[in-house]
Amino acid sequence: MDGDRDSAEAVLPAQEPGPRDITAPVPRRAAAADAVDAADVLAGRAPAAAARRRRLPARLDPWLLAAGFLGIYAALSLSRYRRMETMSWDLGIFEQAVRGYAHLHAPVSDLKGPGFNVLGDHFSPITALIAPFYRLFPTPVTLLVAQALLFALSVVPVTGTAARLLGRGRGLAVGAAYGLSWGVQRAVDFDFHEIAFAVPLLAFSLAAVLRRRWRTAMAWAAPLVLVKEDMGAAVAMIGAVVWLRAGDATLRGAKGGGRVRTWALGLAAFGAAASAWEVSWLIPAFHGPGYDALNHINGDGTLTSHVPPVTALRTVLWILLPAGGLLALRSPLALVVVPTLGWRFLSYYPENWGTAWHYNAVLMPVVFLAAVDCAALVGAAGRLRRGEPAWLRPLVRALPAVMLGAALALCTQLPLAELTHRDAYRVDGPTRAAKKALDVIPDGATVEANVGPLSRLVRRTTVYWVGQTGGLNPDYLAFENRSTWLQDPVGYARQLHPDARYTTVADAGGYVVLRRV
Repeated sequence: MDGDRDSAEAVLPAQEPGPRDITAPVPRRAAAADAVDAADVLAGRAPAAAARRRRLPARLDPWLLAAGFLGIYAALSLSRYRRMETMSWDLGIFEQAVRGYAHLHAPVSDLKGPGFNVLGDHFSPITALIAPFYRLFPTPVTLLVAQALLFALSVVPVTGTAARLLGRGRGLAVGAAYGLSWGVQRAVDFDFHEIAFAVPLLAFSLAAVLRRRWRTAMAWAAPLVLVKEDMGAAVAMIGAVVWLRAGDATLRGAKGGGRVRTWALGLAAFGAAASAWEVSWLIPAFHGPGYDALNHINGDGTLTSHVPPVTALRTVLWILLPAGGLLALRSPLALVVVPTLGWRFLSYYPENWGTAWHYNAVLMPVVFLAAVDCAALVGAAGRLRRGEPAWLRPLVRALPAVMLGAALALCTQLPLAELTHRDAYRVDGPTRAAKKALDVIPDGATVEANVGPLSRLVRRTTVYWVGQTGGLNPDYLAFENRSTWLQDPVGYARQLHPDARYTTVADAGGYVVLRRV
């Protein structure tokens, strides 16, 4: 397998033009313009240098594509934010945590409970990197734009590596298909999550593996343990992949520097130990008494359902088919998928099993680069290997176009399709009325709320989740009531806080605001 990779790198990258005689005077006839630009002739540059200069824009392809996706991802997130279509409390939780970091305090999220440190729920200190920007721009938009930037950044290594191994055009097709992939779209659409940091780290790490840049691959993998406690298992798998691929390579090639395989084993051990330490010691230390390491698997112990085989198969096929089908399984990079799918299928929570929400985003760079790896190996081989079907090579040549076609076809049923509708850019009358209703709440107040008001209140008030104020009677109650589930707001307030009195001060756009009197 290592020999195949060497062949792939020897055959597939674009070749430099052969040397030319530059000692003779440069002809000034019109024919000379066909070989060398006039500006290069006048400047005395060699034809080879001119050719390199003309090829330079190809290096910008991944960055230009990423810039395009940054705009698309940001447009999707911000259009939902403007229309007050937040889907869960997660954006509010992360904003409270980042606000704590921004003011050099602990990452406390009162939505999880008064004074609750979010490191006692998931170990994600990497989100502190957003804090300096949030200090300058204290709004949930900062988190949404940061997430869009991180996802767009992951397009760079996927596109660049695919172009290096398969050619410029095919590389752009793979990069575009990856940027449009359903897993990334679902994550962008579902507010903000810490896994936004994991996606580019995985992409850069595995792209470096395919380029046989072992130190770079391991350096990008190591910070994954700061994203979430389960990511240490992915780090361990990347260590295993490096061990499988490196062979007898050393860190500095002919200069030595230690065997790569030794460092790969160290990376694998580091990842496994980090996850174990975070789950068994760090998170319980921040959480305090009552921490259950299996809570995210089996809830409070009352959940007993298991993933149906049909659901598991459907999820696996959705992950693999748009990224080249089962061809990705021919690459050892596919091993990195195993830990994430493993804990999800072991979970008793149905939302972990399927294709909704943000859970599949971290798998997208893995399966796309695994497909690129397979295509490069098959395409670099001089002849069919024993047992290799005759149809495999034509399929591999067409693979980037197939991936892009599948991504474009699926887009019609995915979140980005919203951007093709005029309503995505409009804020309707009820939404404007709802914003005015929430403006009644003064800065610095304490508020108890459900999902709808969170994104408008967290940056300027202390917000608690409904029924989780810890005995505190907040200054205000704010509820999204578009479905009219709340028929008697004052009566509901009395149920929540029997020893306090509340009166309705705003009721507009499907939102109700009550003030304590």
